[in-house]
Amino acid sequence: MGKALLVVIAVVLVVYSFFDLLATPKDRVRFAPKFVWIVLVLLVPFVGPLAWIVLGTRRIVPPPPPGRGRPGPRGPRGPDDDPDYLRGI
Repeated sequence: MGKALLVVIAVVLVVYSFFDLLATPKDRVRFAPKFVWIVLVLLVPFVGPLAWIVLGTRRIVPPPPPGRGRPGPRGPRGPDDDPDYLRGI
C-alpha cells in the first residue's frame, strides 16, 4: 500500500511538472533551458519535479494594492444611503 502511494505521488508530480513546464514561456524558466528541465523532470522522479516547482520558474508576483493602504473607491450606495433620494420621498 505504501509503495503504491509513493508511485501515485511520483506520477502525479511528474505529470503536473511536465505540463507546467511545457506551458511556461521560455523567458520565465530559470537556471537551465527547458530541454534540461524536461529531462530532469522525466528521469528523476521526485527530485526533478520538486526542483522544477520550487526553483525552475519565476512566479508572477501580484501588484501591490492601489493607494498604498488607502481604501479604494467606494462602491455604489443603496438608495436609503443617498440624501437626495431620501429628500424626494
